[in-house]
Amino acid sequence: MNQPTHNGLPRRTFLADMGMGFTGLALGAMLGRDGVARADWAPPTGQPHSPPKAKSVIWLFMNGGVSQMESFDPKPMLTKYAGKTIAETPFADTQDPKKLALERLVAPDGNGLQRNTLFPLQADFQKHGESGIEISDWFPHIAGQADKLAVVRSMWTTDSNHGAQTQFHTGRHRNDGDFPTLGAWVHYGLGSLNDNLPQFVSIGKREYWNKRDGHYLGPAHDAVPLRIDPNNPLDFSRPSKPISRESQAIGRDLLGHLNDLRGVEYPHDPSMAARIASYELAFRMQSSIPDIVDFSQETDETKALYGIDQPHSQEFGMQLLAARRMVEQGVRFIQIQHGGGGAGAWDAHSGLKNNHSKLAQAVDQPIGGLLQDLDRRGLLDETLVIFCSEFGRTPGSQGADGRDHHIFGFSVWMAGGGLKGGVVHGATDEIGFHAVEDRHYVTDVHATILHQLGLDSRQLEIPGRKRLEIDHGKPIHEIIDS
Repeated sequence: MNQPTHNGLPRRTFLADMGMGFTGLALGAMLGRDGVARADWAPPTGQPHSPPKAKSVIWLFMNGGVSQMESFDPKPMLTKYAGKTIAETPFADTQDPKKLALERLVAPDGNGLQRNTLFPLQADFQKHGESGIEISDWFPHIAGQADKLAVVRSMWTTDSNHGAQTQFHTGRHRNDGDFPTLGAWVHYGLGSLNDNLPQFVSIGKREYWNKRDGHYLGPAHDAVPLRIDPNNPLDFSRPSKPISRESQAIGRDLLGHLNDLRGVEYPHDPSMAARIASYELAFRMQSSIPDIVDFSQETDETKALYGIDQPHSQEFGMQLLAARRMVEQGVRFIQIQHGGGGAGAWDAHSGLKNNHSKLAQAVDQPIGGLLQDLDRRGLLDETLVIFCSEFGRTPGSQGADGRDHHIFGFSVWMAGGGLKGGVVHGATDEIGFHAVEDRHYVTDVHATILHQLGLDSRQLEIPGRKRLEIDHGKPIHEIIDS
């Protein structure tokens, strides 16, 4: 990323010497928007294609594969017929031969191989809100916001391993290559809401297969990684050596003067103009970003609402409180990864009850608090919140007490941003194996979000990069408020 400037000096080195070493990460928005990142690429106007119903997105991604049967899609028949194969239940006739063959998959149990038998529900469910949506007892705070949720119980995907994390973000199987994520497309299509802050932020650990966002759109559209630490929130956000604000200001003024002189010599150089603007952005971010993650002005009540006062939910609560603060300040897309690392923390091949109940405790109160806080501040109407995972988990057991990866039917939910609340859309069969009603591939979620932001993905295509029809998806109009 140490690209040379016009005079041959590496850009990052130059800025670091001036006390402004953040350029390598945070300036993508400005560089890309002004045409520096790709000389052969003409970016969009930054205006939506249709009147938007939402301004910002908070994307909550649970790495590893959340079980739909222990979260938002109860299947009591799993308990009734626990220990039986599908062929031994009344549901065998509902499966065509190709589907029925899937139940003969075997799973390791430590003593060789066993038939995959139905595994009973590990959590109880209750109906919540006026809508009566059934939600697992492991998510009581989210359940308290049931009338704000649009639950989609009929998702499917194709990657049966954890490359599906990338597939949910991009819509493409890992074997297809590298493609821009949804956040990158939003960043590409829409202009800035606040030039003092990055428009696309990522929080939480991301694995190497899901590390980048822009890909063929260019690194300008990668998310800026953020840490919830006011002393060190961003890489290169502080000088490598101690330097006072006064000295920084002197250096910035000198840089501006030198650029002005260069501008006289090359008055029609757009790269120069964009670079000057990007340096200014870097300087402003050094002040604005630490303020975003400084919660000293938040009340104790607000911190408790997000579970920051509880050790099990503190980390995720701080991330979601930061997300709310970023939305308030005009950050467009906040992508938060929970349980990153390896396959993902939610990957419960064994010990599902212990695994999911503890992880739910870590995320439930922060998410419920986020929905409540956005609503009471009048921000939920213009903010889309999405809860998703790369796939679900099998109705059958793996080993004694776990569930395997499952791509044929799983759940997500969305809230706010002009969507209906208190609705359930789509369905899986009686044991949660297949999405059988109003089936949706992952890009239908993307299309719904883009639609609410006023974007048409077909108008975002770039020359030489023809997208497939499935890449665009279709908005889920049944959950969109008219």
